[in-house]
Amino acid sequence: MLKLSSLVVMAIVTCLVALVPCADAQAMPTLQDHTKDQDQNQDQSLETLKVQVNVVQLFFNVKDKKGALIPSQTKNDFELSEDGKPQTIKYFTAESNLPLTLGILIDTSGSQMRVLEMEKEVGGAFLTDILREKDEAFVINFDVNVDLIQDFTNDVHRLKSALNKTKINTGGGSGMIVPGGGGSPVPTGPPRGTLLYDAVYLAAHDELAHEVGRKAMILLTDGEDQGSQLRIRDAIEAAQKSDSICYVLMIADRGFYGGFGYSGDSEMKKLANETGGRVIEVGNKMDKLKEAFDQIAKELRSQYNIGYTPTNTTQDGSFRKIELRSKQGYKIQTRSGYYAVAHNKD
Repeated sequence: MLKLSSLVVMAIVTCLVALVPCADAQAMPTLQDHTKDQDQNQDQSLETLKVQVNVVQLFFNVKDKKGALIPSQTKNDFELSEDGKPQTIKYFTAESNLPLTLGILIDTSGSQMRVLEMEKEVGGAFLTDILREKDEAFVINFDVNVDLIQDFTNDVHRLKSALNKTKINTGGGSGMIVPGGGGSPVPTGPPRGTLLYDAVYLAAHDELAHEVGRKAMILLTDGEDQGSQLRIRDAIEAAQKSDSICYVLMIADRGFYGGFGYSGDSEMKKLANETGGRVIEVGNKMDKLKEAFDQIAKELRSQYNIGYTPTNTTQDGSFRKIELRSKQGYKIQTRSGYYAVAHNKD
């Protein structure tokens, strides 16, 4: 019988191992694009020019102790540091009409059954009010999947149409019909299948990271994640790397959870605070939702913009903590820092 040399055996084993995927590798979430059949010629004028510059941009709001927005600030009203080292503010603008790139992320899991129609109505009115000629937006809904249902467009009709097509998807989750419940299933255990963290990551990584300028995402959710492949830390990091502000509208039908508790607040506060946004409690009240959208619109149109070239020019992927201080003692609402990564030239 012929014997294979040890070298040949080793080569065969190496080839076989290469064909087997690594079991420990973390599976990454994917964004299911439902826009492929849309008009590919739309919004070609909105194609974003990508630039390669080593300037850190910081969009922020200035507020008094009661939360009122403070206008008419100048560059000399602020002090800036990165990792504790003073930085020179290179440019400063108080332009509230800079082009805006906006992502709307809407929770369509079972817990939103009684509030989804309200979200569609008020969310559509907000888009009509906020979007201007050079702005663009996209819509993602998330439940047991994360679906891109409208890609970047300036067409409010398309965006509102996408919102209106959203519907609750429990993925066949457990539940039972009870008398007097209006025919709606009542959960028999903690809600399952809300890929919230995955949705934030994908909105930042797959959509907003490829854009420049002012970027924000608005989440309409109760803050509960069930089943995401990624963690809240991954979602925050992706949002920071894409320079995106995250606003969270906490829309919760607390009665849905019964005796199983509700705990979505804390993680959403981390996401908002570290990206320069904030959490606004809405509950299930339409007037509160309208007021929340009005507040966001005012903040987005009242942002200041600072630009600086970091004294630490090493692009090693590390996180750099930014501290922007008002000399007059006002509160600054901005992101906590950024990741020093080299941007692609393509």
